[in-house]
Amino acid sequence: MSNIVVFGAGGTAGSRITAEAVERGHRVTAAVRRPEATSYLPAGVRTVTGDATSVRSVRNLAEDADVFVVAIGGGDRTLWRDAAQTLVNTLRELPDPPRVIHVGGGATLLTPKDTPYLNEPDFPAEYRDSAQGQADALAVYRSAADGVTWTYVSPPPLEFHPGERTGHYRTGTDHPVTDAQGRSVLTYEDLAVAIVDEIESPRFPNARFTAAY
Repeated sequence: MSNIVVFGAGGTAGSRITAEAVERGHRVTAAVRRPEATSYLPAGVRTVTGDATSVRSVRNLAEDADVFVVAIGGGDRTLWRDAAQTLVNTLRELPDPPRVIHVGGGATLLTPKDTPYLNEPDFPAEYRDSAQGQADALAVYRSAADGVTWTYVSPPPLEFHPGERTGHYRTGTDHPVTDAQGRSVLTYEDLAVAIVDEIESPRFPNARFTAAY
């Protein structure tokens, strides 16, 4: 059993990660901006006001945590970078910091030309700021000094949506995992499975991974 803090537990990804972790018997603290709006989370979840960009919040929640899951959204381009920087700077000062699992962007994955999808000419302009913000966060983790153990998780760049939990997936690192038709597809539910699997049996310390069917 792990003590897991989920930043952004009220969101589409965070709520599913929270539910998956609770179902497997972990203790989960939901760190959200509005605790009163998360009554739909599973019974037994401790809900607190939490902010991954706040040094005080990160330090306080780290006291009893084994793992931080960062599944935040809804901010401007700087949100994800600021959260990553706050986590790295704060946790490396602690004697026994929790691991960080950051739910990142699929657009940071690499095309067959080894360039990020977000740099493609036809990448949708309305998603460019958030995609670049997630790329900035990945760069923060990759440049982090010793003292923080992190894992950055990228869903598929296009076909990622709520749906069925199958419990099955395949993993990759910097390029999307594709099927025989060249598609990279995953549900939020199975991303949650992959993340809790990584919590229970770490395979990607200080690295990025992606998952799809």
